[in-house]
Amino acid sequence: MFPLPDLTPLQWVLVVIGATGIGVAKAGFSGVNFVHLVIFALIFGPRESAGLILPMLIVGDVMAVLTFRQHARWDYIKHMLPPACVGVVIGAFSMWQIRDDAVFRPLIGWILIVLTTMQLAHMWKPGLFSNAPHSRPFAWATGLVAGWTTMLANGAGPIIALFALAVGLPKFEFVGTSAWFFLIINVFKLPFSYGLGLIHAPTLALNLVLVPPIIGGILLGRWLTHRVPQGLFNVLLLAFAAVAALRLIGLF
Repeated sequence: MFPLPDLTPLQWVLVVIGATGIGVAKAGFSGVNFVHLVIFALIFGPRESAGLILPMLIVGDVMAVLTFRQHARWDYIKHMLPPACVGVVIGAFSMWQIRDDAVFRPLIGWILIVLTTMQLAHMWKPGLFSNAPHSRPFAWATGLVAGWTTMLANGAGPIIALFALAVGLPKFEFVGTSAWFFLIINVFKLPFSYGLGLIHAPTLALNLVLVPPIIGGILLGRWLTHRVPQGLFNVLLLAFAAVAALRLIGLF
């Protein structure tokens, strides 16, 4: 039996909440990533939490694929996967070279702010980016940034959400597409995270204990996804992305 991390009762409550948030995020509310990113970063440190969370994200990805697989848009997945894999490799090299989390988190936050601003402009004036979102360069740029940020901080959820909003994916197609995309890219990240020493026996033991709340979060998120209107869904995604960005750059 692998040893579990030595946590206080309050920390156990927080990690269960964080694991539930992973499930909710995988069911479509990707901005809820902010919850578990902050919780696990505060308890285990930003760098260590990146590897600790990864197996739990894969569990959530598998559940999301089983639930929403019929809604996936493979044309968008195929366009974004190659640059995302390149971004993962760049992110892994960055983590190997620079070990100070304070260098990465504000930069990711500013990227999210730029993307959120672009999407707000697109919603305010739909014709502003009428060609860019459906172009191959836009998919490659988004995929590259998503791969880089997901390797550094598991923070690509809001980026993919913004991409989905930009190309006009309905909410269920967004959930199905992001489920398959993140399952593939997170499995691709495993050897890099292991090589960086971010996945080991205690983290795997904690992952196993937290599988039930992840499944519970998926069921809760699925229930919410069926009841939240598309317009409100879009606004919530943007709001979550903005909050995550402000937190990453250290404004609160």
